[in-house]
Order: sequence, then C-alpha cells, then structure tokens
Amino acid sequence: MKRERASQGEPAEGPAPTSLVDIVFPGDTNHHGTLFGGAGLAFMDRVAFIAATRHGRVPFVTASCERVEFRKPAHVGEIVAFVATPVLAGKRSLTVEVEMIAQTIDGTARTCCTRGVFHMVAVGCERRGPDWRLERLPASHAPPPADEVRMVDIVFADQTNGSGKMFGGDALAFMTKAAFVAAARLSKTPCVLAASERIDFRLPIALGSIVEVIARVCGIGRTSMRIDVELWSEDLLTGARNRSAKGVFVMVAVDRDHRPVKLIPDDNAGSKP
Repeated sequence: MKRERASQGEPAEGPAPTSLVDIVFPGDTNHHGTLFGGAGLAFMDRVAFIAATRHGRVPFVTASCERVEFRKPAHVGEIVAFVATPVLAGKRSLTVEVEMIAQTIDGTARTCCTRGVFHMVAVGCERRGPDWRLERLPASHAPPPADEVRMVDIVFADQTNGSGKMFGGDALAFMTKAAFVAAARLSKTPCVLAASERIDFRLPIALGSIVEVIARVCGIGRTSMRIDVELWSEDLLTGARNRSAKGVFVMVAVDRDHRPVKLIPDDNAGSKP
C-alpha cells in the first residue's frame, strides 16, 4: 500500500527515511569477498545518527543497538543502501530502525542483508531548558521523485583541509559515486566515467556538515548517459541547506570486457551526450 500511494504522488506514511548509499569495494571485504560485519555496522550507526539529527537538530550519541540480524552477506561490487527510519521518539531518546539492502549492478537481485534497531540519545540539551523534549514524529512525508538518486553522509576530519572545509577531491568523489549509481540503475550494467563536464563549486562545506547528493539522468545516447549531480550541504543543528556544487558527468555502460554496451537501438539514438 505504501509503495502504491507513493507512486501516485501522495504522501508516504511515517517520517521520511534517510539513505546512505555506497559500493562494496575490495578493501571493505573479508577473504570471502563479502562486506565486513563491522564495516556494515559502522555505516548503519552513521546513518542512524544522521536520521536522528535531522529529526531533533541536537547532538546525538548512540546509547545501544539491538536485534542486529545478519541475514545475508553483501558481495564485492554490489550497491548497498543503508536506510534509517525513526520509529519512536521519547523526551530525549529516539529509536531508529536501519536496514542494509544490497543490489547487484544489473538489478536482478535485491536483498535485505541486515536489519537493526539503534537507540540514540540527545546530549547537551540542558541549555534549551528543563522542559525541552524531542518533537513527535511526523505522520507522513512527501516521497522523493522516483528518477532521483539521493545519498547522504557526514564530513569527517580526514576529508577537510587546514581551514576545516571539505576537500574538492572528496566532494568530486562523492558526486561521481552518485552518478555511477544513477547510471547503473538505469542501464543495469557496470558503468565507467568518460568525462566530467563543468563543475561549479559555489560554497565551502564545513567539518561535521551533512552532505547530500542528488543525481538525475538528463540525457541518454547510444552507449552513454549524462548525469546531472547536485551537492548540498546541511547544517547539523539548524537544518540550513545550501547547494555547494553542481556538475554533469558522462557515464558509459560497459560489459565484462569493458566494451561499450548499447543502451538504445541505433535507429532510435539521438545525439550522443
């Protein structure tokens, strides 16, 4: 029912989920070629923190996690989405359910690998007054457009320069990853970066900020796709958002031998992006 209503453009039930999307690289896997359980837990805790902060706009710490179920492994090369949804708000505590969902590049398999419950507690709220408490969870939210890829993360110290601002290279890597996910979901094949068109960096991103990329396919050629990517920064405590960067990436679909794969028949192909 929820999926049907969302597809019709009606508000979905409950608070909006927060998604952290990544790709399983060899450095994050064990000798079986599957994602380390500890790495998966770290991602789950991170996205639970982001979801809690977006709701309360106060600092949070993880108090405990429970019922973490490792059902199936995520394999190297798969796209993994960590989806966090707040389910219960107390006075200063928030319960967040997190799922780790793995999907093969070709889209033939989509598996819920891990599910867990994280209890987050707001800290440093004394200055807000003795009667302060978390707001109730919203009853509904507007679902994002189905043709968008949205990915969130946090800027850590090793991603910043001496001024405490996010490195441009790390920002580009995050944007490129989103472009890859958008292209792979459309083509259902592995994709490689062929070119990055104009990249505009408008505002710096401070240490500790939430960063969100929004990627959309804006053009399809014979073997390539143009992906429009926006990078937004979001203040943890105020929720103020700014578009910090924007760019267009050209991704090419390839087969196992790294040869270009046709996306549309030759007789229907337009101008190549």
